[in-house]
Amino acid sequence: MPPSADSSSYAVETRDLAKVFGSQRAVDGIDLQVPTGSVYGFLGPNGSGKTTTIRMLLGLITPTAGDHQILGHPMPAELTTALHRVGSLIEGPAFHSHLSGMANLRRLDAADARSDASTSDQRIHEALDRVGLKPAAGKRFRAYSLGMKQRLAIAAALLAPRDLLVLDEPTNGLDPQGTREVRHLVGTLAADGITVLISSHLLAEIQQICSHIGVMRAGKLVAQGSIDELRSTQTAQLVVHTPDPEQAAQVLARLGIGQVQRDGDVVTGTPGTEPPERISAALAGAGVRLRRFAIDRPSLEDLYVSLTGEGFEVRS
Repeated sequence: MPPSADSSSYAVETRDLAKVFGSQRAVDGIDLQVPTGSVYGFLGPNGSGKTTTIRMLLGLITPTAGDHQILGHPMPAELTTALHRVGSLIEGPAFHSHLSGMANLRRLDAADARSDASTSDQRIHEALDRVGLKPAAGKRFRAYSLGMKQRLAIAAALLAPRDLLVLDEPTNGLDPQGTREVRHLVGTLAADGITVLISSHLLAEIQQICSHIGVMRAGKLVAQGSIDELRSTQTAQLVVHTPDPEQAAQVLARLGIGQVQRDGDVVTGTPGTEPPERISAALAGAGVRLRRFAIDRPSLEDLYVSLTGEGFEVRS
């Protein structure tokens, strides 16, 4: 069955997309849905199928099974039409080291059969300005920092108007400053209305710029949705620090708080749908003295670990 006819709400949509290499099922029938206008974080351990999926989306490799569409265009039937509106950075930038940033972009622009030579210089200057590289336009590529090289690659992806930007590990190998540069750039592009699909291992990057995530594990898409929606599916924990733990535990049990436990002066439980203000009011009304009252929600890292069973690289 092809992706749904009502594709306006999705910049990328797949149905049962799969890729098999010999006996290895690298991507196992995934239904990816990237909302238009979102910054979609595509997460998963190395070898989980993220890059293979991205390569299928962009027509670089042929799916073994399934269907997908990009910006409402069925692929690969309308590949040329769709990809003209898509910019991408896959597995790092590739430029001529002896040429300047501007000269590299001129070569790429000239290779695009659809580009207008009469507006080439204007578009190149605008792309460089957009990624903050205009002052370094005449500098040779080999003298660029890693962050500058990644930004130049994004500038190359933006030489023509784009509705979708696909970035595969854009901060891989970057120092914290380079990571911040790319993260800020992605935020500005999203603010301009460009849908961004970004694969990454960096928790800080995803938390700060992504509105939605999809999590891959062993070729399967194990979860997707907005970050808030997915975090809300995880069980929150009520934590009460009090010199009256026995009394607090009794109050919580009467309220129907689940899994009430005591550990010294700390009482914990699962609040479910009980409003925090009602819990705190009941404790105070019973004379329970509170040193700390909190409902701890699972972090994105907690969610990732619960879905994949693996740690998340954390770097700011």
